[in-house]
Amino acid sequence: MRMLPLAAALAAALGGAAVLEVGAPPFQAALAQEPAGQSFREPSFADVVERASPAVVNISVTKMIGPVPTTGFREARPREMPGSPLDEFFGRFFEMPGVPGVPRRSEGAGSGFIVDPDGYVVTNHHVVSDAEEIVVTLADGRRLDARIVGDDPQMDLALLKVDAGEPLPYVEFGDSDAVRVGEWVLAIGNPFGLGGSATAGIVSARGRDIRSGPYDDYLQIDAPINRGNSGGPVFNARGEVIGVSTAIVSPNGGSVGIGFAIPSNHVAAVVEQLKETGSVERGWLGVALQDLDASLAASLGLRSADGALVAEVIPGSPAETAGFEAGDVVTRFDGEDIDSVRDLTFTVAGHRPGESVTVEVIRDGRTHELEIELGDRARAAAATSPGSRAPARPGARPEQTALGLRLAPLTDRDRARLGLPPDASGALIVDVRPGSTAAREGLRSGDVIVSVNRQPVGSVEDVTAALDAARRGGDRALLLVRRGTGQRFVALDFS
Repeated sequence: MRMLPLAAALAAALGGAAVLEVGAPPFQAALAQEPAGQSFREPSFADVVERASPAVVNISVTKMIGPVPTTGFREARPREMPGSPLDEFFGRFFEMPGVPGVPRRSEGAGSGFIVDPDGYVVTNHHVVSDAEEIVVTLADGRRLDARIVGDDPQMDLALLKVDAGEPLPYVEFGDSDAVRVGEWVLAIGNPFGLGGSATAGIVSARGRDIRSGPYDDYLQIDAPINRGNSGGPVFNARGEVIGVSTAIVSPNGGSVGIGFAIPSNHVAAVVEQLKETGSVERGWLGVALQDLDASLAASLGLRSADGALVAEVIPGSPAETAGFEAGDVVTRFDGEDIDSVRDLTFTVAGHRPGESVTVEVIRDGRTHELEIELGDRARAAAATSPGSRAPARPGARPEQTALGLRLAPLTDRDRARLGLPPDASGALIVDVRPGSTAAREGLRSGDVIVSVNRQPVGSVEDVTAALDAARRGGDRALLLVRRGTGQRFVALDFS
């Protein structure tokens, strides 16, 4: 691997560190400056490791897993993210030999870190989920039974509590919003159950969405992390925790330099709630959202693609009560600018259920203010499963449009097969011509066109008439398309 030279100032930033005392304020490494004229020094994390390691723990869990198959073949290790390149990282469970047909015990290993001298330990939810027994091993070798104070599966975090009979060394969260790409980071954990290990690297990227949940906003780091590092802390050069190791991309289960950490600002907010109540409450609007692009923005008459587009309003949700409509573009929420779906998702999640806030939306070119009382996301059941593909039906006499769509009337049989409500209306897409405008925009058979240019359509004739009118009046048509139980906007370009 080609090594690039490091600036002396950056090397110096890794030099000194304050002492972490048991029960004393958390470790903060002092920033040293290279004296003028002094020769270049190799960067060192030794001080960070020495003072932070006492607060990093190993976590062992015991759980019962399914019985050995009666065929005599052993089950494959359960995967928490089947089919994902990340699933190799989630959990390391060693299956014990057992009697066919009888459940058996399984052991797993992970990492964590102490954030309070009273013995509160942060780790990943997937490390301790369904555990019957949790043992925390401190850096000095003491083994302590732990209990789960609370967990947050959506953020993949859990808070444990141990009783050591005395104050424990701990670390403090840093400001992950201030972390820059290229900064040095240090990961400490329990890879492959070997015990405390430290690896160093840099922040490779920010704001990574790996499609593991609704709150993906990871720091990508190249410090090697492996199985067993789950739940371990990622430190900056000052010894502050700026992330929690949670996943890697790996074709073989080992580190290839692409790891992901939950930013500390998200972690700190979750930990605070878990300490208070044992659970996490997040506000809920009750809308399906999609990001804007230039084409959608132009179709809606917007000057920019900033904001979050409301594709659907969930019946009975706080958004419906507040008067939200499909096609609204959310630009401000409780006084904060909204640039994307991610902005809105995290901003709403930062509010508690029952709070009343003002939301600004753009509708038909005008700004509207809507007052909404947020619901509870944990209790909301917003179905978003995709619909199935629908083959063209013999004898349906589908109509071919210039955009590459073949349409057919929507029947009761179609509604039942596609999971649509009995009163669903529109025109069914039964075929999409490869390479056509519709194909390029992601339309497929089984989709149902619900509206064209914000006007509801109830039949094939309605759709074709609306598309013809749109073609005569301009160069775009804005379609609202339902797929299964969700819907989204699609902008089609006639040009």
